[in-house]
Amino acid sequence: MTDISYSQEQLNPLSISQKDRIEREERSFINDFIYNLRKNKVAVILLFMLLIIVIASLCAPLSPYDPDKVSIAEKYMQPSSIHWFGTDDMGRDYFTRALYGGRVSLSVGLFSMIISTVFGVLYGSLSGYAGGKIDAIMMRFVDVFMSIPSFVLIVVINAYVSANITTLIIIIAIFSWMSVARITRAGTMSLKERDFVMASENFGASKWHVLIKHIIPNMTSQIIVASSISMAQAILTESALSFMGFGVQLPKASWGSMLQSAQKDILKSPLLAIYPGLLILITVMSFNLLGDVLRETLEPRNRK
Repeated sequence: MTDISYSQEQLNPLSISQKDRIEREERSFINDFIYNLRKNKVAVILLFMLLIIVIASLCAPLSPYDPDKVSIAEKYMQPSSIHWFGTDDMGRDYFTRALYGGRVSLSVGLFSMIISTVFGVLYGSLSGYAGGKIDAIMMRFVDVFMSIPSFVLIVVINAYVSANITTLIIIIAIFSWMSVARITRAGTMSLKERDFVMASENFGASKWHVLIKHIIPNMTSQIIVASSISMAQAILTESALSFMGFGVQLPKASWGSMLQSAQKDILKSPLLAIYPGLLILITVMSFNLLGDVLRETLEPRNRK
């Protein structure tokens, strides 16, 4: 009697082919992302600068200077090897304040983006999957929110609540989830008519299972692009609020509050306004361009 033995690959060829397919897709995504990134030289430069800004902001506690320490004898010093960005009207090291301001602005943008994206994805997918009158009612609520001048309302609300980072994150998230909801609602309405979704429903899968396991994962590309744009908008909103005095309060630094403090010295020391303005510009443009590159990479028709 012949002893016949089978390898794991022969016993379970499907699992091996699935692993190979996943690995090929991962490699393809990385290659496509690098290819699309290289096509846009400005995006490469801005993303490299964004990486430097993020790393430097994370390493802000390593600075030998206290960002809030006042030293009147050293005010309005020009950039030098001791103070890279010079000092402000209070003699505070401006480079250190820019780093701590970056921690605030990036934190507000990141966490408000996470909250608005999670809520927007759940709201939009539920609305699109339910359809009918429920979808109509839910989307009219979104239309009402989008018709409100959100920035003005954020200013009014922020004027009556304690201005801190947590409050900024919540308020910005409340008024920035609608666009994500509309995107995911449109994607859900398209996906729920696909064969694999209908097959899952016919096999008795619950609605939550279909949403979590089939519909939302297939909208990853749209969600990622919307998230990158949402973060750029949140950073811009926080900077505008802080510039107007409704965001992070002095002496705590953020890029917007630094611009507010520098406006009275714009003729005497214009660099005090140029530095935070450039940091805001580079960061917002980087996230917008990153969203464009990700969209080109993740769209199925652009994948090789």
